[in-house]
Order: sequence, then C-alpha cells, then structure tokens
Amino acid sequence: MKALHFGAGNIGRGFIGKLLADAGVELTFADVNQTVLDLLNSRKSYAVHVVGEQERVERVNNVSAVNSGSEAAVALIAEADLVTTAVGPQILAKIAGTIAKGLVLRHQQGNVQPLNIIACENMVRGTSQLKQHVFAALPQDEQAWAEQHVGFVDSAVDRIVPPADSNDPLEVTVETFSEWIVDQTQFKGQPPAIAGMELTDNLMAFVERKLFTLNTGHAITAYLGQQAGLQTIRDAILDPAIRRVVKGAMEESGAVLIKRYGFDADKHAAYINKILGRFENPYLHDDVERVGRQPLRKLSAGDRLIKPLLGTLEYGLPHANLIQGIAAAMSYRSEQDPQALELAELLNTLGPKAALAQISGLPAESEVVEEAVAVYNAMHK
Repeated sequence: MKALHFGAGNIGRGFIGKLLADAGVELTFADVNQTVLDLLNSRKSYAVHVVGEQERVERVNNVSAVNSGSEAAVALIAEADLVTTAVGPQILAKIAGTIAKGLVLRHQQGNVQPLNIIACENMVRGTSQLKQHVFAALPQDEQAWAEQHVGFVDSAVDRIVPPADSNDPLEVTVETFSEWIVDQTQFKGQPPAIAGMELTDNLMAFVERKLFTLNTGHAITAYLGQQAGLQTIRDAILDPAIRRVVKGAMEESGAVLIKRYGFDADKHAAYINKILGRFENPYLHDDVERVGRQPLRKLSAGDRLIKPLLGTLEYGLPHANLIQGIAAAMSYRSEQDPQALELAELLNTLGPKAALAQISGLPAESEVVEEAVAVYNAMHK
C-alpha cells in the first residue's frame, strides 16, 4: 500500500506519518521545507520521542520525501492508495492544485483503483473543505470521474505535539495519547487496516467531543495562562484559579455534547479528567503563546470557543466559564502572530463589542456579547 502525506512538520512526522509507517505503508512525505526533504531522503528514517510515564524513543523507517508542488508529488497521487494531510487549515487550499493535477493524471493513466484522501487537521470536516478546493481546481469534465473513484474522508485527530527540543530537524516529541477517528461512510472501497485509525459512522459526535473538550480546554488554558504571566500549559493548568475555569468550561461544553449526542455523563467526566491530566504532562513543554496563536480562527463561529457557547444557548445551559475563556482569547497578544496583531487592531478600531461580533458572528446586541465584553473590560481595568 502506498501513501503520500502532505506535511512533514512535527504533527505529520510524529502522528499520522508515524501511524502509516508503523502499519507498513510505503510512505512518502510532501513538504516545501527543503532541509527536511533532504534529510528524509538521505536518512530514510527519524526518531520520535514518546513522552509520558514510560518515556521511549521509537524510530520511523523506510520513508522518503518530495516537494509538495512538484511533478513527483503529482505522479505519486496518480498511483497512491491513500493521501493524507497535516498541513494546517490555511494550507489546504495551497495543496489542492497538486492533488487536482494528480487526479487528472490518475484518470489519464487509467488507474481505477480507489483513492482515499484524509485531511488530518485541527478543524471540523477538514477533508470536505479540501474537496471543495480540489474540485475548484479540477476541470469540469474530470469531476464525475473523481466522484466515482476518490473518497474524501473526514476525520478527527487528537495528539499534543509540541515543538521538539532538539538540534536535529527530524526529531519530534509527542505525548503517549493519540486518537484518529475517520468517517467510514466516506471511503471508496474497503477502508485500510491501520492500527490507531478508528472507524465510525457518527463522526460529528467525536469531532465535537474533541473540539469542545481538548481544543476548548487547551485554548482557554493558554489564554488564561498568558493573562497570568505563565509560560507553559502545565504551569497554567496547575494554577487553581485557571484550572477551575478550564474544567468549568469543559463541563459546560460537555453538557452540550451530552444533550446533543447522548454521551454518558460519567464517561464524559472521565474524558475531561483525562484531558486535564494530559495538560499536566511534565514531559510536554508546551508554550501558552504557541497554543493560543490564531485567535481570530479560534474565536470564529465554528471553532472551539463560540461553537460550544452557541450550543449552551441552543439548550438553555450555563456558560459563565466559556465566557471567561472568550474574554481571555480577546486579550491574547503576540508580536509573532499576525492574527493576534489583527485582533488587537480590531479591538482598538471597533471597540470590544463590535470587534467580537465581527469575529464571532454573534449579534452585537446579544446578551452573551455583553457578558463577554464586561469580563474583557474587567480584565483590562
């Protein structure tokens, strides 16, 4: 089985790429970082540090790499069984052209074996969005063939992969926990047997469970941590005041999940406690500024702060801790993050009420916007 994986960064190498290689898949990475490409092609392997109570180093072997915009990448798509991505939501549109060219070549070569494409991104239904970009780049007369032979499979992914503390550009550090859940209804042909890839016919329940719990909690920990002058996620979650808000927000979003999907309340409480334990992992030196970056995306209507808040409004549930997290996100500042700079400019130009309404899609005169603005203003007295 052959796979092309777009994104040879830490998540690509430490999570999805590792699972594929461990499953014996013939794996090629596609990326634009020439240093990483050259090292992958010369060494054909790299080390993954799995950190937790039983720290260990695992090697990923027999890998190669191509430039993600190259004819070599196009040729690999024409013959691959699986294409995966871990490039970040903003980059999906940029790789769509290469994928479209590969599909055209695949058709020209008469390859009618099923190809499945899975975007493994920190977003809701990322593969469906990638499909839109690919079809926009596909000639009209190729689209029916692609619909017949190519599966665009949505997934939910969960693994904390902080920046590696190493001089070796290929070494990567990951936590022990990982979860990769895919929508089995969207595959063309039989889903591949890959250890660590779980099949479900109710993906949105797991997408929202992860978004509303891990992502919501992680972001609020980062934003409150920065407010408190703390550097790492571990430092922040060990602060009792921050932990109380983070756990409270995850319980509020969890109440939405229990209403919407019928999750067992005790099992979900255990899931929340497991995530709090992951944030405490002393082996993961995860910087609050890194986790908090891209606040405009994280404050958008379909993301980790506003979407669970909308759920509490839908079901008439409490949301005071989520409001605290939203106000803290509005307060996030980073000179290294263009979205943080844009957020500060919007707040300065429009004021907090209009800025939050524009970013989140919430009505400016709504009660929840008033609540968030009141908390935000209190933070900046």
